[in-house]
Amino acid sequence: MRDNVIIRTENLCKYYGKDNSIHALENVNAEIKRGEVVVIIGPSGSGKSTFLRSLNLLESASAGKVFFEGVDITDPKVDINIHRQKMGMVFQQFNLFPHMTVLKNLTLAPVKLLKMKQADAEEMALKSLERVGLRDRAEAYPAQLSGGQKQRVAIVRALCMNPEVMLFDEPTSALDPEMVGEVLDVMKELAREGMTMAVVTHEMGFAREVADRVIFMYDGAIAEEGTPEEIFTNPKHPRTRQFLNSIL
Repeated sequence: MRDNVIIRTENLCKYYGKDNSIHALENVNAEIKRGEVVVIIGPSGSGKSTFLRSLNLLESASAGKVFFEGVDITDPKVDINIHRQKMGMVFQQFNLFPHMTVLKNLTLAPVKLLKMKQADAEEMALKSLERVGLRDRAEAYPAQLSGGQKQRVAIVRALCMNPEVMLFDEPTSALDPEMVGEVLDVMKELAREGMTMAVVTHEMGFAREVADRVIFMYDGAIAEEGTPEEIFTNPKHPRTRQFLNSIL
């Protein structure tokens, strides 16, 4: 039974360059279960972000399939935008609209796409800001926020669409070190609440503490996966051992 699998990839490939000579992903088969936190690690250029961005077709597959809630979203007949609304995405850069207040940034999509009433969207947004300690910044503009505050707003913006799963693409890599913790704390809280999450990160402490499963990618493929204890304490693949020895 696959009832609890929310995302599944089947022989997922992504090729770039002349004659498709660059293989960013090569036959990646993976599953993410509902309520699971999957952390994806690996060296730069290993395909981590390409894989994550392929899950909601921000990167279109060269071959293979992506299933979301049982639907093959790589099928051209499928309206991908309907499914993307259920997948919150948080990037390295915050992508907030600079000319809009925090509150306006948060309510725009729920009003436009979910057809929420403005007042209801604002009430939801303010409650969400309260959760991440930014209720008092609702009328501020992005330029008035620190990097950590911007990323927390970006997370709240994704949550305001009431997603089934959250995808994080190196959400702390653009932050000053002292701001990383405040963003990871929000992500840890989401994990405790049972949010399904796929996270590409270099924060190994987060992976150890929060992940249900760690995927190690190398050369466009999944080289190894397992529990945090299995991956960090007893990695099987020599490339996993080499990677962990270089950063831990």
